[in-house]
Amino acid sequence: MTVDSQVRMALDVACHINVFARDASAELLPAALDAIVEAGYSRVVLPPLDPATTDATALARLLSDRGLTPITIAGGQSAGADVSSADAEERAAGAAMLRSVVDLTVALGGDQMNGVPYGPFGPPTGPTSPAAVERAAREVGAVADDAHELGVAMTFEVLNRYETSLMNTAAQAMAFVEASGSEHLRIHLDTFHMAIEEADISGAIRLALPKLAYLELGQSGRGALSAGVVDVADIVRCAVDDGYRGRWGVEAFSRSILSEPVADMLAIWREPYDDARVLAEDALQVIQRGWSASTVGRRAQRLSRNAPA
Repeated sequence: MTVDSQVRMALDVACHINVFARDASAELLPAALDAIVEAGYSRVVLPPLDPATTDATALARLLSDRGLTPITIAGGQSAGADVSSADAEERAAGAAMLRSVVDLTVALGGDQMNGVPYGPFGPPTGPTSPAAVERAAREVGAVADDAHELGVAMTFEVLNRYETSLMNTAAQAMAFVEASGSEHLRIHLDTFHMAIEEADISGAIRLALPKLAYLELGQSGRGALSAGVVDVADIVRCAVDDGYRGRWGVEAFSRSILSEPVADMLAIWREPYDDARVLAEDALQVIQRGWSASTVGRRAQRLSRNAPA
């Protein structure tokens, strides 16, 4: 067994669809899914989808035919449907939106829903009040408990200060889980955001470890994991040795691949990469280097070499 195949067996890695395609439209999705499989992934992160207009049966077939398992994304809350709102009807509408994405996840054959379920996504206009954080936590926790009953693990992504003021650090995420009252709500950390907000990325991962279910690997410039200020391989090494056994994600964005509204929303003004296949393969190589350098990886390789033929 090669080191590469050992890594694929040991680590569960997902690739974001926007690495390859601007959206999940019928004309773009099949080729993007094929490319993700060819690059070596068995799990794909889908963009936020509207459950009311998504043909779940057709999409589930496209995924299962390729042996791909989806991770869905709940988009940010909006005016009139916001779990952090002081208005009870708005909170209920926000929670209903989240539950509709949970139902879509089940229909697609997925078992995990990521996203920003706790409030609006976008440049904050000011700090979020503690009361709003508490309201969001309670609502999101209730949805997470319902999702668990349906076989779906619900995570929430910790974003940087330019995209939300509700929470920006692993410590805040742990406090949010505690405030939710849920035994099932889990954390999604992203090294791109952590490079902005955390003084010690590996230390922050260690802090969140009891509730961490998704560790997304994104480089400082949103391009190849091997080129940037974030030492992704070393983060993988530390996380594995610290005991992280959850799923991993690969995320990158390039303006020529994204739709213009999405590129604008994410502030992607240039082309951090121009070959999605090269980026996706490079990401697995970086992850492999980190795993191979870990105590866990070295032990697995040693045992493999000593195993009888």
